[in-house]
Amino acid sequence: MGLFDIEKKESYTIIIGCGRLGANLASTMSDGGADVLIIDMDEGSFRKLSPSYGGITVVGDATDMQILREADIAKATAVVSVTNNDNTNILVAQIAKEMFHVPHVIARLYDPERECVYHELGIDTICPAVLSAKEIDKILHLQEIQEGAL
Repeated sequence: MGLFDIEKKESYTIIIGCGRLGANLASTMSDGGADVLIIDMDEGSFRKLSPSYGGITVVGDATDMQILREADIAKATAVVSVTNNDNTNILVAQIAKEMFHVPHVIARLYDPERECVYHELGIDTICPAVLSAKEIDKILHLQEIQEGAL
């Protein structure tokens, strides 16, 4: 039995890490009516969640199998690991994918050179450095187009 007894639903997301990104994602999903559980080792980090957050918060280490079982990871449709540590994110993502067969696993990584490791494991990644570079390039390209049209 987990922290809360849920049946297999259309959508149940576990978010690892309640920093700015994790808190924003959890709050947005919760406000949209999704079933969300967020895990962080620092209870104080949950202050970043919106006041309307209606999901579950768990204080603990997401690399601890007991914490993951209590969070009903076997019933999760998605696990999103967005801690500030690449090693933690890959470990949690591997556990979710390989041991619990979670259908959608996403991990944030800071080191873009590690991206190939994640993809070999079938784990989707979000890399802030790569996303920022692409967005900057897009803005610069649009500016060039606009200047050329003048």
